Amino acid sequence: MSSLTSRERVMRMLKRQPHDRIPVSESFWSDTHSTYAAQGHLKQDEDIAYHLNLDLVGAWTFNCTADLDFKDEVVEENDETKLVKNGNGATYRWWKNKSGTPENVDFTVKDRATWEEYREKLLNADERRINFEGYRRAKEKARAHDKFFVWEGINVFEQMHPLCGHENMLVGMALDPDWIHDMIKVYSDLTLHLQEILFAKEGLPDGIWYYEDMGFKQRPFMSPAMYDEMIYPAHKRTIGFAHERNLPVIMHICGFVEPLLPSIVKAGIDCLKAIEIKAGMDLVRIFKDYGDVLSLMGGIDARVICSNDKAAIDRELLEKIPVVMQNNGFCLHSDHSIPPTVKYETLKYFIDKGLEIGTY
Repeated sequence: MSSLTSRERVMRMLKRQPHDRIPVSESFWSDTHSTYAAQGHLKQDEDIAYHLNLDLVGAWTFNCTADLDFKDEVVEENDETKLVKNGNGATYRWWKNKSGTPENVDFTVKDRATWEEYREKLLNADERRINFEGYRRAKEKARAHDKFFVWEGINVFEQMHPLCGHENMLVGMALDPDWIHDMIKVYSDLTLHLQEILFAKEGLPDGIWYYEDMGFKQRPFMSPAMYDEMIYPAHKRTIGFAHERNLPVIMHICGFVEPLLPSIVKAGIDCLKAIEIKAGMDLVRIFKDYGDVLSLMGGIDARVICSNDKAAIDRELLEKIPVVMQNNGFCLHSDHSIPPTVKYETLKYFIDKGLEIGTY
């Protein structure tokens, strides 16, 4: 087959149609970009996706913080960290000089009663929540380079826990499901209203990329029955909204979520992304179970890439790519993201080797 554009290649991969080679996408820690720039591999303002000629690019353009007028408040700080209260009434401890997951310290919203104050702020799809210019610029650049362009954002699970914390949310799912149902309805309404506004003014992307981290090591955060009762209806609705506009949906899900996959597939996603090996996911097993109905992105163990061992990277890629590329529905990506410990030369090798193996 003759060479395709990135846009054509990703679209065909998402439909599991024949194409020239597997597409490549990747995610990076912010420290990775600054490290590569300091080493002279990138310019400070250079987009690493275009530098590496990745096939898929996107734009994160919605602000789902409840109180848009609240200015982040530094509660305390030292040389290494700062404790910050944000517009969700949530207090997190952040590293000051490096990226990383923040410590969850406290939340104003802990139950249905404390939710009511913030609920009102989320009912209005305020256009201040939308970065129209950022979306427009990213979309135009993608079009100019024939990249597949996605709108990126979080779905209901990832919208709720920044407001009330995982513990309060999960206890609420068990003990006060009506509260959680209401939060889900408010957040899914907000997302769809904002998408309607953005797409009416700036046009459609090529696809939708939702983030929805619903698992941890060897377990999802909820049972399949609880997913079906609470999260599934919102997923079906938001994915359906995209499909009504002929937009395929990629869903990034960290953690072990295999028990939820039958319902997640039923909700309509076109591509499952991440497939986190250290959490217990298995790319080849998932391909064998779902490869005829689902495209896959990820599942290449980031710990192997972090080893900077080319022979180990070869083994990882050769074990998986020849299998999962068979149905035309695989995109090369690590099972999470690339930290600064991955050498630039290793990253280039990983991509080049993956594409060498993944050429049809």
